[in-house]
Amino acid sequence: MDTRELLKKVRQIEIKTRGMVNQIFSGEYHSVFKGRGMEFSEVREYQFGDDIRSIDWNVSARFNRPFIKIFEEERELTVMLMVDLSRSGDFGSAKQTKNEIAAEICAILAFSAIKNNDKVGLILFTDRIEKFVPPKKGRAHILLIIRELLSFNPEGRGTNIRQALEYFNHVTKKRSIAFLISDFIDDGYDRILRIMSRRHDVIAVEMTDPREEEIPPVGLINFRDAEGEAERWIDTSDPSVRREFAKYWSMRRAARRSMFVRSKVDAIPIRVDRPYLKPIVDFFQKRATRW
Repeated sequence: MDTRELLKKVRQIEIKTRGMVNQIFSGEYHSVFKGRGMEFSEVREYQFGDDIRSIDWNVSARFNRPFIKIFEEERELTVMLMVDLSRSGDFGSAKQTKNEIAAEICAILAFSAIKNNDKVGLILFTDRIEKFVPPKKGRAHILLIIRELLSFNPEGRGTNIRQALEYFNHVTKKRSIAFLISDFIDDGYDRILRIMSRRHDVIAVEMTDPREEEIPPVGLINFRDAEGEAERWIDTSDPSVRREFAKYWSMRRAARRSMFVRSKVDAIPIRVDRPYLKPIVDFFQKRATRW
């Protein structure tokens, strides 16, 4: 798309997603994602009912009357959006592709974060690290992230989640919230995911299209691997072919969910043929009940 069309699309996404944030996610984000801890704020005189464990004995001795330390939650967090831009994300059997919906979900998460004065960063990856946008605050920064999501043209075709997670661990020193947005058509990243989830709050956003997991009986079809070069003709009118196809993807999905549970990683399942708002709201509500 040209510059004018891109800016128009960015504005449309901003209006749509900021409205959702203001109406639905106001307060939800703050209650779900806690600060890193408590930090010292000030010292004031002791009042009846104050916790005596908070008394600052040095100050109290200096002024010959009791003073206590006041602490506040260290609120500022860093949110990193890790987005898979491999070729399989260009697929979409409904109105939008997986990548288009992923951009809108990123906008919702980003606007929720800056509404709470948190920083937001971006990692775009395929079978390599494509782009890193360091975490910052502010509306202008979020619009930059949305523009990158809509217009970036990746060099890679495949998916390497392990490399993306290792890169994140390398560039992010403090505990952060990491949204890993992908269709997860990849293997070999379970170990680094477990390591990363011990240090950071990791949430997997699973982008799926029903046509990738179930095929209708429409006769002979040429299937082509979006992330590779392989092609194969398949007779979809054969019930056993459709059954084995569905079984394969069901097993992959079950294995992935089991891996998330073992790694203590929450997952938000997103289907491109259904509204994405409900799974996100369900995630926030489920998280809120833990605290």
